[in-house]
Formats: sequence, C-alpha cells, structure tokens
Amino acid sequence: MTPTDPNYEQKTRESFNRQSVMRTIGATLESIKPGGITIELPFNGQYTQQNDFMHAGIISTVLDSACGYAAFTLMPADADVLTVEFKVNLLRPAKGKLFTAKARVVKAGRSISVTEASLFSSDYGEKEVATMSATMMAIYA
Repeated sequence: MTPTDPNYEQKTRESFNRQSVMRTIGATLESIKPGGITIELPFNGQYTQQNDFMHAGIISTVLDSACGYAAFTLMPADADVLTVEFKVNLLRPAKGKLFTAKARVVKAGRSISVTEASLFSSDYGEKEVATMSATMMAIYA
C-alpha cells in the first residue's frame, strides 16, 4: 500500500498524541507503516471488569484507534479519520500484562476504508483475545 501523504508517519504520531483517551489508559503507538498500525496497552487494574479481565470497552477502544490509524496512514494530508462502524469479537478473557493491537487496511478508498485488527495478550502468545472489523471515513475540515 502506498501512502498519499509522504509525511504520513509524522501526521499519524501527532494525531495519536492528541488522543487523551490513549494517554489515560496508557496505550502507546508502537509501529506505523502504510496501512498498518501496532498499539500496545499495559494491564491496568483500574480498567477491569468484575472478574479482573480488561473491560471490553477498553479493548474495543484500543482496537478502534488501531483501525482508525491504519486507515489514516493512507489518507491525504488534509484528511482526518472518523469511525463509521465496527464489530468486535471477544474470543477469550482479556488477561495478561501486555496487550498488543495490530491493525491493517483491507481496502482503502477515497472516502471509506475497511480495516481489520487483532488484539493479542502476553498470556496467550499468538492466540487472539479479540478481533475487530471496522469502516473508517476520511473527513475534511
């Protein structure tokens, strides 16, 4: 995949750094490539549900940002990104010291892009904890 903006990496990092929700939950942007993003989230007991697993809302938030930024890497310089819809599948309990969300663009369009993401836990190795399919929209000021 070829980015339309040669400064896509810097633009993506700057946008991610403006997301206070990512700072709040301790998520970090680990890697950026055209059409692909990796975000890491350390376990935090403040964001668990009643069984001490990371809450589905937190997991969904990280996957949503990963999908959005994967699409964002391929958007024009004057575009921003907005989620249109997503579906999450929670496959196993979200336990572990570190969670890694890996997202990729399935189909990049001029205004709409389709993305997928998987969340992995340090406890399960290569087994997915959750998946997301999402549709992202390019918006212009």
